[in-house]
Amino acid sequence: MEIAIVGLGRMGGNIARRLMKHGHTVVAFDRDDAAVAALAKEGARPAHSLKEVVSSLSAPRAIWVMLPAGGPTESTVNALADLLAPADVIIDGGNSFYKDDIRRAKTLAARSLHYIDVGTSGGVWGLERGYCMMIGGPKEAVARLDPIFAALAPGRGDIPSTPKREGRDPRAEMGYIHAGPAGAGHFVKMVHNGIEYGLMQAYAEGFDILRGKGGSELPAEARFDLDLADIAEVWRRGSVISSWLLDLTAMALAEDPVLAGFAGDVADSGEGRWTIEAAIEEAVPADVLSAALFARFRSRMSHPFGDKLLSAMRNKFGGHVEPKEGDRG
Repeated sequence: MEIAIVGLGRMGGNIARRLMKHGHTVVAFDRDDAAVAALAKEGARPAHSLKEVVSSLSAPRAIWVMLPAGGPTESTVNALADLLAPADVIIDGGNSFYKDDIRRAKTLAARSLHYIDVGTSGGVWGLERGYCMMIGGPKEAVARLDPIFAALAPGRGDIPSTPKREGRDPRAEMGYIHAGPAGAGHFVKMVHNGIEYGLMQAYAEGFDILRGKGGSELPAEARFDLDLADIAEVWRRGSVISSWLLDLTAMALAEDPVLAGFAGDVADSGEGRWTIEAAIEEAVPADVLSAALFARFRSRMSHPFGDKLLSAMRNKFGGHVEPKEGDRG
């Protein structure tokens, strides 16, 4: 099939490469001419404007937008809508807010254009491993583009089938689903990322406890000098908490056991916040996911005002004096 990829960053470029590897024709566009030129050398059809993207495709067209959520995606979708013809499809494969998808789909449908949102998981490993995709949009448009999704998906691999799945949609076992109407794909991916925050925080706290067991504040007979890289490695193999995140943790600890190359300043993307907002709207308790999000906020703060106020209150009611840096042991 023919498809255009708009946005050739770390994920967009590899999506284009994986599609070409599977025999699809890719029109490549990015504001960075060097990114376009690099893909052109690998077999993509280069384009240097959105107008050229549209003119390079046969109708009905499919254009995959892989840009940061918010303004960049919004302006690109609007610009494409003015250039496309009825039955053409715009795919947003980024991390847009699902309510924006619902609005865009309604606006584009009034112009006889299709809109598909694809929550895409796989990161920088997607070229090799494939991409897990959660897709929202009209059934007919999604079905027409199935060869594209099938090529990007990881496939069944060596993961055994789940018992009693007979008669269900086989696409889930291949690594992609049609989750529902516009917005459903990004909603599922949003919650996926909220869960990811929680899992990452659990691993981080657990390994921090393991590391702390060697701390000087403990009695000498109670200390263990634990090899975190080996613990991560053994947990990967047969443990009930094994996962790809643990695989990546083991890799990071093997490369840098004390993580000297990291400051611990952890950013958060929109999906974690949006997941908590959805939980509030639905009155669903989300203690772990909320705590994981707030932990990321904390990681970016050095002695926030609230901590200073706590210290001041302890001083006032109990005469407690803050320990100096050298007194912390």
